[in-house]
Amino acid sequence: MANASGTKDKASAGDPIPPKCSVIEVHVGELKQLFNAIDPSPFRDKDLDPKAEEFIVGWAKELPRDATLALVVDLDREAGLPDEAAVLRDAIHEFFSQRAHAYGRRLRELFRVGRTSLVIGLVALASAIALGDFLAALMKGSRIGEIVRESLTIGGWVSMWRPLEIFLYDWWPIRSEARLSERLAAMPVRIRYANATGPDAWKEDWPAASPRGERASSEAQPRPLNQAS
Repeated sequence: MANASGTKDKASAGDPIPPKCSVIEVHVGELKQLFNAIDPSPFRDKDLDPKAEEFIVGWAKELPRDATLALVVDLDREAGLPDEAAVLRDAIHEFFSQRAHAYGRRLRELFRVGRTSLVIGLVALASAIALGDFLAALMKGSRIGEIVRESLTIGGWVSMWRPLEIFLYDWWPIRSEARLSERLAAMPVRIRYANATGPDAWKEDWPAASPRGERASSEAQPRPLNQAS
């Protein structure tokens, strides 16, 4: 799925795509399809549509971890506002930056729980071993005493299950997601126009206001995101 397709065959705007770059391509009819329709935030702070996020992140995960990423949005209309590519790039970068911060907070919280669990587990293990040895000595020569000691020892080690799970297995998938989000937050973004609609089609698309305050006369219904690349 990695490619470095150029933009010479279609009008385009936005960041230059570096050579030998792994390009993620998204095809939409309108830019607003990329964003969550119920999010009331300003354009630069809007969340991505869940399907668009899943598509972009899923494609990025299939690429090598050291690959340079870029996003090309194929848009079924002509160019609109001069800065719409920059606004789109800033919105996408902000979204993935916040996603990286969220995973960072989740990782810190997981390690906090892991440290607390480790202290509890060590105390429980030490107490179980000490109590088992005491009872075994109290019932010296008794088979029951040995069984009780072994049972308490096993129970003590079971109490170490949660911290071991956190520090051995749970943390690295979260770290991986955070690093992927950081890469996506830094990728160049470019729009490739299809010139398939009238010259004023941008007025019904996102963003709906020009720098002079001109607003769209109507709100077009978004078409489904085309995820076939």
